Amino acid sequence: MALRDLELGAIRVHILYHAARGPVYGSWMVRELERHGYRLSYGTLYPTLHRMEREGLLVREERVEGGRVRKYYTATERGLEELERARRILRELHREVVEGVEPG
Repeated sequence: MALRDLELGAIRVHILYHAARGPVYGSWMVRELERHGYRLSYGTLYPTLHRMEREGLLVREERVEGGRVRKYYTATERGLEELERARRILRELHREVVEGVEPG
């Protein structure tokens, strides 16, 4: 279970990273996550995006493209702060777990 929690956290960090760089939408995000080895259904992705929106990490904008509505998500200021916090945690985790460097 702990590894699944780590994986779900990594997916959220990926979403924040890309949403910080510019607006992202669901099908693009699924393909991007697949590039990183994550197999995510829309039934998992969209609840994650909606939860992150409720938490104030993402803001949604609806655009009509080709006669259909596409929802784009962009990181909020709070989302950018969370991304920076995640980067600090990941750096420390990488140093200790991957590089074997003890904190101190």
